[in-house]
Amino acid sequence: MSSLTMKALEFMYRRGYEVRRHPAVRRARMLAAHEVDLVIDVGAAVGGYGSQLRKFGYAGDIVSFEPLDTAYAELSAVTGSDARWSTRQAALGSAAGEAQINIASNSDSSSLLPMGSAHTDAEPSVGIIGSQTVRVERLDDVIDEFARPESRIFLKIDAQGFEREVLAGAAKTLERCRGLQLELSFISLYEGGMLVNEAISLAYDAGFSMVGVEQGWAAGTGQMLQADGVFFRL
Repeated sequence: MSSLTMKALEFMYRRGYEVRRHPAVRRARMLAAHEVDLVIDVGAAVGGYGSQLRKFGYAGDIVSFEPLDTAYAELSAVTGSDARWSTRQAALGSAAGEAQINIASNSDSSSLLPMGSAHTDAEPSVGIIGSQTVRVERLDDVIDEFARPESRIFLKIDAQGFEREVLAGAAKTLERCRGLQLELSFISLYEGGMLVNEAISLAYDAGFSMVGVEQGWAAGTGQMLQADGVFFRL
């Protein structure tokens, strides 16, 4: 990644998107502005993303995908009383079937890909502590089970390096999306994972424009290693 690209992303992160203060507020307002009525949350973990949307006024439908048993149990408890928030215990990828997911000591770092040395260098306390066989679905195969033809969709993907495969199984769904949130990795945190330039190129090729960067995190040096790019059709 060029130094110019890095500087531009850092500027958006620190100034343009106000991520450090109110990312969830800003996101909820953008969903309203684009009349989004369905959020697909891929890699939902225990439901924090959807809970923040609800807290700041998003009243539309949410469908959350989470493959891990322990996280899915907590997610189900969070969403159980919300009639417009449904869950699916599955990962998403380019082909339907089963796969082994690597369970990390930090549940947010669990991935269908092996963890890279850059990840453990940046966070020495994080490591792989086990694995689980999980169901994998293609989003294009299941989208019509919960989306109407007229649904205005926002797709959030938090797949810990597996974004390329998720997008490959969601080509038709992307055509129906008004917005996209996609993890951007600046170094190889997962073996074979997609890096920032490829992620941005795929989003732009699908017709989206980047409007901001949020949820970045840094090592002790202050370097941005990973963040989320937010894209909309403008």
